Amino acid sequence: MRIVLSGGGTGGHIYPAVAVARQLEAEEEEERTEILYIGGTRGLESKLVPQEKIPFKAIDITGFRRKLSLDNVKTVMRFLKGVKSSKEMLKQFKPDVVIGTGGYVCGPVVYAASKLGIPTLIHEQNAIPGLTNKFLSRYADTVAVSFAGTESSFPGSKRVIYTGNPRATTVTTASPQRGYASLGISEGSTVVLVVGGSQGAKAINKAMIEMAPFVGKGNGVHYVYVTGEPYFEETRKELREKLGGLPNGLHVLPYIHNMPEVLACTSLIVNRAGASFLAEITALGIPSVLIPSPNVTNNHQEANARQLEGEGAAVVILEKDLTGPALLSAIHNIIGDEQLRQKMSLNAQRLGKRDSAAVITKELRRLVAQKS
Repeated sequence: MRIVLSGGGTGGHIYPAVAVARQLEAEEEEERTEILYIGGTRGLESKLVPQEKIPFKAIDITGFRRKLSLDNVKTVMRFLKGVKSSKEMLKQFKPDVVIGTGGYVCGPVVYAASKLGIPTLIHEQNAIPGLTNKFLSRYADTVAVSFAGTESSFPGSKRVIYTGNPRATTVTTASPQRGYASLGISEGSTVVLVVGGSQGAKAINKAMIEMAPFVGKGNGVHYVYVTGEPYFEETRKELREKLGGLPNGLHVLPYIHNMPEVLACTSLIVNRAGASFLAEITALGIPSVLIPSPNVTNNHQEANARQLEGEGAAVVILEKDLTGPALLSAIHNIIGDEQLRQKMSLNAQRLGKRDSAAVITKELRRLVAQKS
């Protein structure tokens, strides 16, 4: 089977596509798979995908601005040019099926595939669909959604199915022992992971600095605090000045490269509400304190977070209400109540779709067989 993957701009669109690629590779005993990833020249995928050893080609495309702008005229021209380039790449590669995982780059790719009669599937990670997927849903053969109950967001689509997010599958085999070892923490310890996304979050960093004097006091709880590379030096300096040094129970890091393993040993996580991260923590059954970013399209992170909150798997603190005391209280309420933590863990696990990648590859094979 020959597959074209497309998606980009952020890791939230790229990593689900990579997870599908890995699942296809794992299933190669049944059938050899050849993969091509078509991304943007300017997006993060141009760096990440080649690092994953997946063949990569690029088109030049930008997203629409949400207000009237001359740039939108240029975007339309790039889209049409991107459709033409995509058709040429698709005719050359001859895929059996094309999957788009969001971001404006997959717009011309999936649209071109549909016009060439190639079966297509798009995957929506968020509770509120993105602009590109709303557009593509009229052309795709299948729309796959990450949150149960959001199928109605695509009323005009040919077929909509609940698959979960394939990033959930990626973390299920991660080793908690390796996670503890990489952090230098004894196995079985209670780990509270605080992370504001790959680049960090200023609001979360500010709250952590405020609550830092009350954490890492030898009560058996280890706080693993990921500042984000841009904030690391200034944050560590401010913490040391405030505390006179870092306590043993507070681990301050700029970035975590082995996140699945660290998640596997985490008892409670404080983080944003990006869809891929939520897929990972529900697959592992990790209770969470979610602080949705207000700086995203359609406020979709709050919608994502409310899905978990409504099922008793998370506590939500809006950024406008975030303070050190508020965050510390939310953490202590969960960590200090083992019955509550276990209940939240079970609720999170119930929401997790651990076989998501396999569900998607099964649908891809169905689309190919239907075309044959």
